[in-house]
Amino acid sequence: MPILSLQDVSKDYLTDGERVHALRGVSLDVDAGSFVALVGRSGCGKSTLLNLAGAMDFPSAGRVILEGVETSALEEAALTQVRRQKVGFIFQSFQLIQTLTVLENVELPLLLAGRTDGAELARKRLADVGLSGLERRLPHQLSGGQMQRVAIARALVHSPKLLLADEPTGNLDTATGNAILELLRQLPGDHAPAVVMATHSVEAAGLADLLVRMSDGCIVEVRRP
Repeated sequence: MPILSLQDVSKDYLTDGERVHALRGVSLDVDAGSFVALVGRSGCGKSTLLNLAGAMDFPSAGRVILEGVETSALEEAALTQVRRQKVGFIFQSFQLIQTLTVLENVELPLLLAGRTDGAELARKRLADVGLSGLERRLPHQLSGGQMQRVAIARALVHSPKLLLADEPTGNLDTATGNAILELLRQLPGDHAPAVVMATHSVEAAGLADLLVRMSDGCIVEVRRP
C-alpha cells in the first residue's frame, strides 16, 4: 500500500467571484521511502498538491489517502495528530523562529505534541544533518544552507512517514542547494520518509526516483529520470 495516494483529486478556489481550477483530476501514488519530484511552471498546482498531501487543505473532489486513512474524513483533533506525527514540512523560506535557538526550533514540534524527550531527539536530528555544536546559535547567526538544514532536522524530528518540501533550494546558491538535495536524497535512518518535493531545479528533479510533470493543474507526465 502506498504511503500517499491521491485519487482523481480536484481542487477549486473562488477568486473575485471566479472559479479557479488549481488541480484537475490528479491521481498519484507515492511509495514508502521513495523520492518524488513535482516539476512545472509556477501556478501549475505543485504547492496545492503538497498542501493536500499534508492535510493542510482538502480536495473539492476525489480522495487523499495518507497511510490508509482518507484525510477529509478526519476530525480536527485527528488531523492535528496526523500533521504532527506523520508529516514533515520544509519550506523555501526556512520558517525558523528567530527568537529561538537552533535546538529550540528543532525541539518545538515535540513540545507541541507533549513529548518530554524533545531535546535529546533534537540533538540527534541536528547531528544527522551535520549541525552538531550549533545548538545554541540563533537563526540569524547561520548561513542559508545551515538554516535549511535546521528546517530539515525540525521536519524529521518526529520521524514522519512523509516529508513534503516546497522549493527547498530556492533561496540557496547552487553549491549549497546541491548539498541540501544530496542530504534529502540520502536521509539517515532505517525508515527514511517518502519525500515529495516541488521544484524548478533540473538538478533536483534528476535526483528523484520519480519525476511528475504538471501543467495547468494536471499531471501530464510521470517517469523515472
